Formats: sequence, structure tokens, C-alpha cells
Amino acid sequence: MNRLAHAIAPLVVLSLMAAKPAHAEPPAARFRPVQLYIDSGSQPLAAYQVEIVVASGDARIVGIEGGEPPAFRSAPYYDPAALKGGRIIIAAFNTGDQLPSGKVRVATLHMEESGPGTPVYQATLKAAATSNGKPIDARVWITPDGSKEEEKK
Repeated sequence: MNRLAHAIAPLVVLSLMAAKPAHAEPPAARFRPVQLYIDSGSQPLAAYQVEIVVASGDARIVGIEGGEPPAFRSAPYYDPAALKGGRIIIAAFNTGDQLPSGKVRVATLHMEESGPGTPVYQATLKAAATSNGKPIDARVWITPDGSKEEEKK
């Protein structure tokens, strides 16, 4: 073998090794808060029930905390077993007289995301009511932190 072949052979071997990894590492988990908003218009919001699902992507709920207004600062009610899946129903109510109206952040969900791409989340309002228990027409939407807030109508 000539000197040129001896010099090129190690480079060829190295380039083949770099092109085909021995094993691919799974993508690292990342955590992201997802904000849940309800707009009750001019009506005071006393109670709500919302279903949240991971519509696409690889994510799971790892925690839930309350929202901004004092009436919903405590974490909403939910089944802790639902944290293991990609679907959860949360609910909260307040019988006080300091109820919010309009657009309010009622909860924050903490998500563990993995895999390629960004998961997509969907929220469906199951119920909303005023302090006298009367149902109100309200809107719900979710906004993953770091993304543009999108209101669902």
C-alpha cells in the first residue's frame, strides 16, 4: 500500500463512523408551563370545568397550579391518576363575592414534553357558571409559554 492510501484510510474510517452513530440517544425531556384562560365576558366567573388533552405530540401533565385572580389562586380539583395520561378534567369554584369577569388565567398546567416537534394542546369548556349557579356563555383557550397567545372562539 502506498503512503497516500495509508494517510487516507484513517480518514475514511472516521468519516464512516461519524455518518452512522452507534446508537441514537432519545431526545431529552423538557418542561413547559401551559396557561389556561377563560373569558366570561361581563359575567362574574364562580365555577368552571375544562377538559385538556394532548392533541398531538409526546407530552404528559406533571403538575397543576391555580391562576391569577384570588378566587382561583388555589389549584383546581382533578383526579391525580389523570396526571399519567394525556387527558385531564379540572374544575374549580368559589362562593365568595370577589369573583373575576372578563379574560382571566384560571390555571397553569406543567407539561413534560419529549420527542421531536412541539405538542399541541386543546381545551374544551364543559361548564361555566356565575355565583348563583346560572350557566354562562364563556370561552376557553390554552397558551403554552413561549408561544403566541391564541384565543379559541
